[in-house]
Amino acid sequence: TQKLVESGGGSVQAGGSLTLSCVASAYSDRGIDLMAWFRQAPGKAREGVAAIYLGGGPTYYGNAVQGRFTISQENAELTVHLEMTNLTPEDTAVYYCAATMQWRGNWWQQYAYAYWGQGTQVTVAS
Repeated sequence: TQKLVESGGGSVQAGGSLTLSCVASAYSDRGIDLMAWFRQAPGKAREGVAAIYLGGGPTYYGNAVQGRFTISQENAELTVHLEMTNLTPEDTAVYYCAATMQWRGNWWQQYAYAYWGQGTQVTVAS
């Protein structure tokens, strides 16, 4: 049973916007302090999109989305949102939420994440 619950995926025209959400409340006893989004496009490796240290910590973004995507935490909850604007067909991918604790290495290192969501499809039409 997936305990990272993702929502908000769908289809949009180029230039449009979508917001993804990820709830990790099932892991509230694990000390999660870092949550992130990764994505995998068809035929490509999974890549880091954005990450946030919870509780007012720093945020990080992949080069491809810098300036267009915003990751945020909802109040003090184990819930993060990924607001995606000015979407292009190159953003089409399955987006995965990930969470971990006590990681101080590079945020895009996938092996650092203990928990993963099932993925949500984002399709951007030209």
